[in-house]
Amino acid sequence: MKNVLLIGVGLIGGSIALSIKQEHEATIYGYDVYADNSVTAAEIGVIDEAVTDFTRIAQIADLIIIATPVEATLQVMEKLASISPIIKALVMDVGSTKKSIMNKAEKMAASGIRFIGGHPMAGSHKTGVESAKVHLLENAFYFLSPNSVTTEVDIDEAKTWLKGTRAKFLVTDPDEHDFLTGIISHFPHLVASSLVRIAQHHAKEKPLIQQLAAGGFRDITRIASSSPKMWSDIVSQNKSHLLKLLNEWKNEMDTVIEFVEKGDESELYDYFDGAKSFRDSLPVRSKGAIHPFSDLYVDILDKVGALSHITALLAQSEISIINLSILEVREGLNGVLRLSFQDDNDRDQAQDILQNENYLTQITL
Repeated sequence: MKNVLLIGVGLIGGSIALSIKQEHEATIYGYDVYADNSVTAAEIGVIDEAVTDFTRIAQIADLIIIATPVEATLQVMEKLASISPIIKALVMDVGSTKKSIMNKAEKMAASGIRFIGGHPMAGSHKTGVESAKVHLLENAFYFLSPNSVTTEVDIDEAKTWLKGTRAKFLVTDPDEHDFLTGIISHFPHLVASSLVRIAQHHAKEKPLIQQLAAGGFRDITRIASSSPKMWSDIVSQNKSHLLKLLNEWKNEMDTVIEFVEKGDESELYDYFDGAKSFRDSLPVRSKGAIHPFSDLYVDILDKVGALSHITALLAQSEISIINLSILEVREGLNGVLRLSFQDDNDRDQAQDILQNENYLTQITL
């Protein structure tokens, strides 16, 4: 029986714990700065035992997973280093940036601590350990970032421990990881927030903006609703890459301004066509850096009881709908109902149920 210490008992840490329990014979101890989180995790079976001080368990652990924000992870690493060389476990984190963590890990290596950076690129509309699922990371990209002293044996051990996640492992150095995630995750969050701020400024004088933004604008800026604390932390940690990308964005916008000023239809067409072609080539059903919409679109008739019938069908199968909206309704014609689910598994089950009832459904519009 192996011993696993989970530091930070939330959605990601809890999901990894469940995947380990499924694949390995291990006792999982959980510690969280908010003790209620680890107590809840033990009550619902995500971990085996809640602890209020992780230093004792760290000395007997075979694996230590730090599932906290980056700044907190750096503090935990300091504490672990202070009790080495007793620690024999492989230590992993799940942080969104890797360079600062792996720089510290390299210094800790002198104390005999084996550390490999990790970043599972998955999430959920829900947070907290209560929403942890064994399949949350299935088919998601999972970065492993070694440093100069990490061995192939360490990497293989990490993959073995994480086998139950059914994730797709990518091994990259920390700086490469931060550049890649900067482009397709961190930078888009900054852009989305800036779009919302522009709309917010104009909404003071044009109150109709807030009503009109309830549709597509709200969808394309969805990521701006993410945790301000988490994202200010991420931007601070990945500042060098993001500053380069922001300057590149400014140059791109200067080019767009020229196109608009000139009003050259050919240039504008080519610009939009190039963007469309690349976007249309992106995988539709794959999990990427930003958690995708787990949405299902259903054609419904504009009649009494149409909506309640669909929700009742899904409730009978214990499938939870986290949001729903009617995109288009015209009297006497079909409307389009958008159902949002916690993950793709729930969405796909819902689609099967509704199709069996002869509803027309599709994943994307």
